[in-house]
Amino acid sequence: MKYILLLLLLFFSCTKNEVNKETIVLPLSSDISSLDPAVAFDSVSLQVVYQIYETLYQYDYNNPTKIIPLLAESMPKVSEDQLIYTIKIKKGIKYHPHPLITDKDRIVKAQDFITQIKRLAFLPTKGQGFWLFDGKVKGINQFREEAGEDLGKMLEIPIEGIKVIDDQTFSIELLKPYPQMIYALTMAFVTPIPEEVVIGLNNNLTNEEVGTGPYYLEKIQRSHKIKISHFKKYHNSDLPKTSVIEYPIMKEAQTRWLNFLKNKVDFFGMTTEHFNVALDKDGNLKEEFKDKGFELKKTPSMTYWWISFNMQNKIVGSNKNLRLAIAHATNQPRFIEKFTNNTGIKANSIYHPSVYGYDKNSELPYSYNIEKAKKYLKDAGYPNGKGLPVLNFDTRSNDNSTLKRAEFIKAELAKIGINIKVIANNFPTFLQKAKKGELQFWQDGWALDYPDSENILQLLYSENHPPGINSSYYNNPEVDKLIQKVSILENNLEKKILMTEIEKKVLGDVVWIMQFYSQSYMLHHNKIKNYKPSSLVNNSHKYFEIQDSK
Repeated sequence: MKYILLLLLLFFSCTKNEVNKETIVLPLSSDISSLDPAVAFDSVSLQVVYQIYETLYQYDYNNPTKIIPLLAESMPKVSEDQLIYTIKIKKGIKYHPHPLITDKDRIVKAQDFITQIKRLAFLPTKGQGFWLFDGKVKGINQFREEAGEDLGKMLEIPIEGIKVIDDQTFSIELLKPYPQMIYALTMAFVTPIPEEVVIGLNNNLTNEEVGTGPYYLEKIQRSHKIKISHFKKYHNSDLPKTSVIEYPIMKEAQTRWLNFLKNKVDFFGMTTEHFNVALDKDGNLKEEFKDKGFELKKTPSMTYWWISFNMQNKIVGSNKNLRLAIAHATNQPRFIEKFTNNTGIKANSIYHPSVYGYDKNSELPYSYNIEKAKKYLKDAGYPNGKGLPVLNFDTRSNDNSTLKRAEFIKAELAKIGINIKVIANNFPTFLQKAKKGELQFWQDGWALDYPDSENILQLLYSENHPPGINSSYYNNPEVDKLIQKVSILENNLEKKILMTEIEKKVLGDVVWIMQFYSQSYMLHHNKIKNYKPSSLVNNSHKYFEIQDSK
């Protein structure tokens, strides 16, 4: 899925009380980019989108590694050859009110899911989730080409491999086994959208919503606040537990912190600048803040970080010894200590610990060693940096913390004679540069969309070169072949062996310099009960309630 923003990620828990009429206040660290579930792919937008829209399946709140039905009536029926998924949806699911839905008895139908999948493939939508189906669903690429940019054709032309069986049932036929399909069906990209709304809005749902979720959009004020409220006709009468959620836009961490201290917001996602303020030397919440009624939750994150190289760049991409020099010259343990307060876990693999096939005993072929770094730099043809042009290190945002990280890298590499120019970007600019291949090297990262190696390896697959998500422009035909094999395998020994082989080749090519696995530190007021943070349960706000903390 997607590039990482250092943004607030909030998840909440489930109790069995009646709907609480109070308001939860959750600060957002930036404006949302879009409310369109086909387009929204940044963590801030998805915080809101997942509460308004619903998917066929969801992660079980109490057992987040388990997938359970949400709008689907049951788990999909999969054919013996693993190529056809038949899905039956629940009856009587109502949409939120919208002027373009004139039929007051309009309920979700199977066709609405197909309409949304078509929108993902339709070029003008610029759907961020097309990669889930690209080259996997029978006929979807032909549909994409035939529909072109004509909305009428998009709605009229069928996708050969997706068929409506009846109003409550549809099927998806694959070109080859794709075990990750079940994960795709948990994502907001695959939500039902009524055709009449697509037509009426000319396919522009940026500031509109027509969801089925426990909350509907009551108000959106760009750069100020978003408000969502309990949908009274929601199909689960026990949810949501709280009637109103407000999302004030607070771009600066210090602003969010001060409002948290004043009890004006209910949660604070801790940043490195506040670790020393709120935590003791052992990483626990200081007593003074416990006395204020604050609680701290720590949880592993699905996000991790590395330094990426543009493998098509004439300087860094063509010179492996230069990349090795940079890898050995960068003190990653010190970086982790300085910028995560030792909350980050040093990465030892290109894989995240949450995925099958990750090996805790894996070792990286580089470590902090100045003398080795100097030797590799000499072997690269630049003894002590002589003759090496200034390298550009682009940032993915221009906040103070990100700039400090970049300056750290600059100072480390200066020790062996490599001069760096730090180029500060906001996130949209960074993404544009990545898509155009204009980056040289940079701090990169990924938040897994689902816990499977395929979600990581797509970042290294050559067919995903920009504007796809392989922003490193990595191209190794042997790795491509192995990725193709791994992508169709269930979790088994063969898959694990192939993953290990891929990792050896990628590490040997020094495409990434692995840094650390993130952990999430979240503060909340103790009136918020049963908070169970999870990186997979995106729609957890509906389980949240406020109880008297006195």
